[in-house]
Amino acid sequence: MSDAAAGILGFVGMSALAGILVTAAVTPALAVTGMAANNSINMFENLPGYLEIDELSQKSTIYAMVDGRPSAMASFYDENREEVAWDYISQYLKDAAVAGEDPRFYSHGGVDIQGTVRGALSTVIGQDTQGGSSITQQYVKNVLINNGVSEATTEEEKDAAYAAATEVSAERKLKEIRYAIALEKKSSKDDILRGYLNIAHFGGRVYGVQAAAQYYFGTNAHDLTLAQAASLIAIVNHPEKFRLDYPESEENGANSVDAAGNPTPYAANKDRRDYILQEMLDEKKISQEEYDAAVAEPVAPNLSQPSTGCASVSSRGYAFFCDYVTWEIKNKFDDPATEDVNEGRELLQKGGLDIYTTIDLTLQNEAVSALNDTVPKATDGVDIGGTVVSVEVGTGRILAMAQNKDYSADPEVLATGRNYSAVNYNTDIDYGGSSGFQPGSTYKVFTLAEWLKEGHALNESVDARFRENWGSFNNSCEGTMSGDGWGPKNDDFSPGGYWTAVENTMNSYNTGFVAMAKQLDLCGIAKTAEALGVHRADHDPLSQFPSAVLGTNEVAPLSMATAFAGIAGNGNSCSPIAIDKITKQDGSEVAPPKSECTQALTPEVAAGTAYAMRKTIEGGTAAASGGNTYPWVPMIGKTGTTDNAEATWMSGASTEVATVVGVFNVTGHVNLRDTYFDAGQAASLRHQIWPRVMSVANARYGGGDFPEPPSSMMNAPQVSVPDVLGLSPEEAQKALESAGFGWRMDGEVDSDKPKGTIGAQSPSGAASRGAIISLQVSRGNLSGLPDVVGMTADEAENTLKDAGFKVNRQEQDVTDPTQDGIVISQSPGSGSAVKSGDRVQIVVGRLEVGNGGGGPGVGGDSTGQGD
Repeated sequence: MSDAAAGILGFVGMSALAGILVTAAVTPALAVTGMAANNSINMFENLPGYLEIDELSQKSTIYAMVDGRPSAMASFYDENREEVAWDYISQYLKDAAVAGEDPRFYSHGGVDIQGTVRGALSTVIGQDTQGGSSITQQYVKNVLINNGVSEATTEEEKDAAYAAATEVSAERKLKEIRYAIALEKKSSKDDILRGYLNIAHFGGRVYGVQAAAQYYFGTNAHDLTLAQAASLIAIVNHPEKFRLDYPESEENGANSVDAAGNPTPYAANKDRRDYILQEMLDEKKISQEEYDAAVAEPVAPNLSQPSTGCASVSSRGYAFFCDYVTWEIKNKFDDPATEDVNEGRELLQKGGLDIYTTIDLTLQNEAVSALNDTVPKATDGVDIGGTVVSVEVGTGRILAMAQNKDYSADPEVLATGRNYSAVNYNTDIDYGGSSGFQPGSTYKVFTLAEWLKEGHALNESVDARFRENWGSFNNSCEGTMSGDGWGPKNDDFSPGGYWTAVENTMNSYNTGFVAMAKQLDLCGIAKTAEALGVHRADHDPLSQFPSAVLGTNEVAPLSMATAFAGIAGNGNSCSPIAIDKITKQDGSEVAPPKSECTQALTPEVAAGTAYAMRKTIEGGTAAASGGNTYPWVPMIGKTGTTDNAEATWMSGASTEVATVVGVFNVTGHVNLRDTYFDAGQAASLRHQIWPRVMSVANARYGGGDFPEPPSSMMNAPQVSVPDVLGLSPEEAQKALESAGFGWRMDGEVDSDKPKGTIGAQSPSGAASRGAIISLQVSRGNLSGLPDVVGMTADEAENTLKDAGFKVNRQEQDVTDPTQDGIVISQSPGSGSAVKSGDRVQIVVGRLEVGNGGGGPGVGGDSTGQGD
């Protein structure tokens, strides 16, 4: 034994370390079997020997599926590591690690006596203990670091765990030795070496040979050249000194030159690399030719910066969707009981997850392109926002999510301008989103659905005339609500009229929907919206005030897309999801957030709601989008514009995909109808974006016919119409309104009713509930025609002439003697309202000659005697 070894043993005297070193020096087998040499060994054996190896912190990766194959979007990690199997690691790496770090690895029992003595000496004099440990001991140390840090819940606990696992002390070294010996009892050398190569630190946040190979040389662990493998293993000896991403580091040989005066960057790494190559040659792991070629190679890293976090993919247009996916993970797996740690975040950053998302990159790219072509990221005078979100009908899978900003959560970047944002405008506040935006008239579809749910019909009319005071509204949840002093106008400033539910939807009449809501339960409207997946983005309860009918609740666009998908899906509403599958590195699956589907509307109500929106996209306010969508498939749609055009929306769906497009003020109150960009008026840009996105959706997913609503939902039941003839217009109108009918004044009519009263109504008798009754005011210029049937011809003519009428007389043969000379009919008929001076035709009976009118002897001898 060397003088140095004797000195150290003398220094520690009867310490446990001395006993262990003696035992380990006798034979590897003795150390492995755990045989005790003395009481010190007994004390050593009483130390914990079982090393619990927690899962390594590994990077997680989010993928999009492209033509059935995964395409990496972004990665997340605290430690950039990807654990790989034994066969995936280059033999050069394995041999370099053994040659450079522990040449006797395959012959000792976990503790290399020479290295341990050297390390102990360093410990005694207060130096770092690295360099004196076997590969097994180094692996143990890294496992202890990993275990301590992974179990910590705060930064302070992490720092303390790291300090405990790396403290310079004989006690820590003794524990490592005990664990190392125990580990070699239960694990093979190859397993230990593989674990070591996967856990080792390679500088910065790079851990494990696979991440190191990718980062420093842009390749994989099994494809490294000999020189590259030796350079990587060189880093393990002193990660910060030998790392290859700081060429300016003086410690790594910056500005150094060779004998010929040529620059030799990474000189420190090269020296260590060449030492390892020499050791590999000495151990006959490589040939002389391989050695000579490798030593001749300069150290030439090919740095491949790992894309960590969503900001790294901002330029590709799916960073906000990426951010939404991270919130899905963090929200699903967070345990509310542990307030100081988010388990979902820990799983994302350390769990080595492969996360396969729902995004359709073709549709996503079109959404991004459409926004880039129309809505500026930032402009003077308005803080403009633009969003697109598409959801698959029947599954809730998010197919596209884009907005007109570059993603960044870095405060310094955000401070550079309004073209950056960390807020996802498409989502709720707890998914990285805002507190929501008013959806305007797109919200009217919930009143339409409730209208049908409560038994009204699509072609049923309401009195949608403008009024300044709408009075009270029914609310079964919060009590009667007042609309006093509230008088919303129509967007086109029309005075209103009697319009059907379909007409109100097609033209988005405010007064029409307020009139519909007057007949409904405001609480029912809110519950219909909630059933379809709509809620306030800040998760406060939906407002149920009358104004909410016109879309004043602040909701996320994703909620509206979910609702339109539910309507398009026969009333089956599915909560949105962004993840299809999650797997861990061992191939096991982790259950992702699942879509919850509920029958929010009956199929009949969904069909009726869709029917009105089909008419809207075919010939109403949404036709500007529907008419520019190719290929054409049946679609539904609804536009929305908030007060003063501060936000504009286009929402719609096929039977396969629902899409919501918004252009709005993020902050401020600029009228978008008065605002113009290169692509045109800001308020109309939605009609450029939506058809582009839905054209791609239609081409990729197609679409079928929407079911027709039942006939009973088209037209209201027939009910009796009050007879209002002879009433004043005010009395007639009141009577009709009380019976649930609308009315329309259609000028004057000739009538025998008193002048100024109602002289005609149509229809009369019976009509559909809510029908519009046409009313005409009497001129009072008609009188009832006398009944002259049964009078003699002369009496009748005199009667009619006395009443101011002209008479036409016409005879008609009769066989009844009592009708001879008598009026048998008149035209117009008796009671008809006719003008004075009109001609009346009377028909007078004339007895036919020889038809028995005179008895025997009249017209001939009954005996046949004559001449």
